[in-house]
Amino acid sequence: MTLVLIAFGGAFGSVARYVVDGWVLDRVGTTFPFGTFVVNLSGAFVLGVLSALTIDRSILPAEIRAPLMIGFLGAYTTFSTLMLESWRLVESGEVVAGAANLVGSTALGVVAIALGLAVGRLVA
Repeated sequence: MTLVLIAFGGAFGSVARYVVDGWVLDRVGTTFPFGTFVVNLSGAFVLGVLSALTIDRSILPAEIRAPLMIGFLGAYTTFSTLMLESWRLVESGEVVAGAANLVGSTALGVVAIALGLAVGRLVA
């Protein structure tokens, strides 16, 4: 049953990723992959919140960890797209933008996790 719930979460996560990515790109309209950037940072933040609420605070049931954290957020965020978009920027001569995407996503992703954990831990 856990595998079915992870798959279900993954289906929704991949659709959410597509929608959020498109929504951001429609509003920003640039060659920089802001859609993936926003998806990965928001996913890191939500993962931090859920981790704090399920593991640290035991407020949410442990049974939601796999469907939400592995299924939904695993499909919502994407390391492979980050790598491809960064490489395409470098390949097209936008080396600084490619490096900024990699370094920015990594650094801000860690910040997003920390903020998510802090928010989740504030919930009593």
